This record gives sequence, structure tokens and C-alpha cells, in this order.
Amino acid sequence: MVNCYRRPAMPAIDGATFENDDCQFEYDNLEQLPPEYSNLDEGDRTDRIEKARAELGDDVVILGHNYQRREIIEHADFIGDSYQLSKKAADTDAEYVIFGGVRFMAESADIITDDDQTVILPNMEASCPMAGLAETRQAKAAWETISAETDGDVIPITYMNSYAALKAFSADHGGLVCTSSNADRAFEYAFDKGDTVLFLPDEHLGANTAHSLGLEEETVTWNPWDTDAKSISKAVDNDVILWNGYCQVHERFRVEHVEQARENYPDANVIVHPECRREVVAAADIAGSTADIIRAVEEADPGETWVIGTEIHLTNHLQRWHPNVTVVPLGGDAGTDCNAMGQIDPNYLTWVIEELAAGYERNVIEVSPDERELAKLALDRMLEI
Repeated sequence: MVNCYRRPAMPAIDGATFENDDCQFEYDNLEQLPPEYSNLDEGDRTDRIEKARAELGDDVVILGHNYQRREIIEHADFIGDSYQLSKKAADTDAEYVIFGGVRFMAESADIITDDDQTVILPNMEASCPMAGLAETRQAKAAWETISAETDGDVIPITYMNSYAALKAFSADHGGLVCTSSNADRAFEYAFDKGDTVLFLPDEHLGANTAHSLGLEEETVTWNPWDTDAKSISKAVDNDVILWNGYCQVHERFRVEHVEQARENYPDANVIVHPECRREVVAAADIAGSTADIIRAVEEADPGETWVIGTEIHLTNHLQRWHPNVTVVPLGGDAGTDCNAMGQIDPNYLTWVIEELAAGYERNVIEVSPDERELAKLALDRMLEI
């Protein structure tokens, strides 16, 4: 068992501290990668990571999100989606959880793991852009404005890809969290509790879910940055109010990419993530979560072709893992990588795990007790559905 304590903080990045109630700005404990870790080659890095792991033993578990690069995935004890990985970590006895993902994912792990488990994000700058498009203060203002003008209750649903503060806000106002796999059930839960759904932060997942439930004609987008577009009169007459947020990777896919794929691969199956635009989902053969995409390729017959509309690293993994299936990235392999995921550089992984082996904790993720309690409630409500 490692007896860890916090070494005095290394120099923080200038301008990295903000006073804001949204956790994407909570960078007071952000630390820079020491210069000596900047230029490690892969062989040396791998040896050092494995040596530190051997010293730590069962005291550490490494999580690798599906969108991570190969050099992170190869060191992961578990590979999967954010919530799935958090549950895996909670089921272990590991004292330390190193999350190869983005900040909101590490927060979710901190929320559901035991109090004696410490979650570490190798690089605190790895913050999901979509999560950052829904600030809690904006969500509160929107909810208050809409609620004041409607006769029934407005129930917020917060997509898993959001910060803990937004999850807590949702629970505090009768709502819950959802994933791309259970968004339809979350909508049904919300309509059992109220008359209007406020869905944050992904407009496209919300639109695709509303369409699947036959609610596309009762849906409007709320743009918190555009005064003209967020007229309350446009919102109160609709059952589903979608936040104007999106994944910067999945929004890049277009219908013409699907059309080109069908021309190039006439017998292919086209599967896309429901974070894609509504018209892209309509043009594809299947829309499904990351788990659905992985399952489709796993269960494919040898020789089948699957064109995949999601983050390129997952497509690359599936190409390696299933060589008997032709796996093709929708729209090509340019411009569909998640920059935030890319900030979890394997050099950062080397640094934080060697520091743990030396007895020091770096870049610890800690959700405040009040936020943690409410965010956990939002997650528990999701599990009830």
C-alpha cells in the first residue's frame, strides 16, 4: 500500500485560475508537465509506465476511453465509455484511479467511486468542448425564465457528457442524467414528472431522441448566446427545449459523407453516433451509442463492411481488433479526432503514475461534497429507468 501525500504544487500555468461556478474553470490545481517528460520515446515510456504499475500493484487502475489513442489504450485495465469505466473503477479495490479521458469523465468517476479512492486526470486541460457549452449559470437562468412562463414543471435532462455542476443542477430541479443509450427512457421519466423537457447540452442527441419518440414537431432549440433566438415565446409552446450545444467531432459529419460512402462501398452498413446531426442519422442505416457501434463490428460476419461515423480513434481500434471486417471511417480520417482526448498524452500518463509510485498525487479530481451528492442523485435516477 502506497502512503501518498501531496508534494508542494509545481508552478501553475499563468492565467489558469478563474472565479466561476462552473467546474471547467476550476484549474487552481492544474500542473504543467515537467520538461524532462516532454520528449520520451514510446519504448522508454512503456517501460517506465510498466515499472511504476508493478510497484503500485493493485493500488492503481488505469481507465482508457474508447476515443483515446493506442498508446493510452494499451496500458488500460479497462476500455469503454465514460460511465461504464467509472463503474468498473468503483468495483475495484484500487486506491488510485487514473482516468484516460476528459474532465467530466473523471468527475463522474469521483462521484461514484468510494471515498477512499482517489481519481487522477493525467492532464487537467483535457476538457470536453461540448460540456463547456452548457455553463450551469446559463442553465439556471434558462430554467428560471422558461419555468416562469409555463404552467407546468420544466424537467432538465443532462447528458452524461457534462460537468458535475450541471448534473447537480438537473437533480436539484427534479431531473436526471442520461446516456446516448437510455435518452429515450430519460425523456419518458421526465414527462412523467412534468410537462416540458429541457435537454442539455447536446442538441443533436436531443433532436434524435425527440424524433424517435414522435416529438420532432414539438421541439425547439434554446440558444443562450443569441438574444433573438432565445425568445421565450418560441420555447413555451413546445414540449422539448434543446440546448444549443454539440460535439465538435460528431457535428462535422454530413449527409454527403453518407452518400459518398454508399457510392464507394455499395454493400456497406453505415452506423453513426446519435450525437450526429438529425439528417445524418436519418441518412445512415443505424444510429447507436459507442457500445452499439462496437457490438455491430464484433458481431459482423467476416468480409462485411461497416462505415462508422464517430471519433476516429475508436474506428482505428476496431480496424485493429477485427481485421476480418472492413471498417471505414465516415468522411475519411481527417478532422474527426477529439482534441480534448488528445490532451491525455502518454507522457502525462508516465508522469502521474511515476509520481504515484514515488508517493505523490498529481492532478487529483475532487467534486465538492454538495455537488457530488446531487450529481449522484441524478445518476441514481438514471439507473432507476
